[in-house]
This record gives sequence, structure tokens and C-alpha cells, in this order.
Amino acid sequence: MTQLARLMGERAVGDGQQVFGSFFLSRLLGFEVSYTDEMCIVAFDVMPGLFNPQGTLHGGILATAMDISMGHLLNRNDGPGATLEMKVQYLSAVSSGRVRCEGGFLRRGRSISFLQSRASADDGRLIAYATATWKPPRSDG
Repeated sequence: MTQLARLMGERAVGDGQQVFGSFFLSRLLGFEVSYTDEMCIVAFDVMPGLFNPQGTLHGGILATAMDISMGHLLNRNDGPGATLEMKVQYLSAVSSGRVRCEGGFLRRGRSISFLQSRASADDGRLIAYATATWKPPRSDG
């Protein structure tokens, strides 16, 4: 097992909690979650273990970070929800540095909310943009 794989595994197991801001997948990928009044920020370091075969950050990792930035913001403001649909537009590849995904509301509703996330590289360059529709889980089973 490589040192990177061992580090990722140890970090993922962590304290074993599955809570907003710290759950297995976010720890595995090294995501750091923080908030401002109107956004959720998911930041992480780009490392080879997260690369696609072309040597750049895998799009699925970036989509996951953007999804978390939106879902955590919704949870913080309105309670948990489920992604109904999500569209990601990839604008530029990244192979080093730090990525910052900023999730924010486009429109908040009682039964459906629309959110967006912008992923930027260290130099401020926009590398991906996502929009998503969210719905709270059904309470009637």
C-alpha cells in the first residue's frame, strides 16, 4: 500500500462519524467544509490519488465536492435534502494546488430549492460550474 493510500484510508476512518461536515467520503477525499452567511465552501488539495488517467483531477471528484457544497448549505439553512438533478460544466483541467468550491442558493423554496457551485483553482481561475435542484426528503415515508 502506498503512503498516499494509507494516509487517505486513515483520514477516512477518522472518528467514524457520519455527520454533515465530516463523513467518510469527505474525509477520504480530504475535503474541508466551512461556511459563510450565504455559502458553503468545500476546499481540498489536488493530489495524484484523485487524478484521472490523463494526469488531472478527476471530474467525479470535482462534481462530488460541488454537490457537497450545495447539499451542506441546504442542510445548514433548511434541513437535509436530496439532489434531484445536477449539471456540471467543466471549464479547465487542474493538476496541482488547491480547489475551492463555493455553494450558494439561486432560489430557496419550501419544497424545491435551486443551488449553484463554482469551483476555482488557486489562481482564481474558474474550473467548473454546477447547478442543481434539491428537494427535502419525504416526511410521510
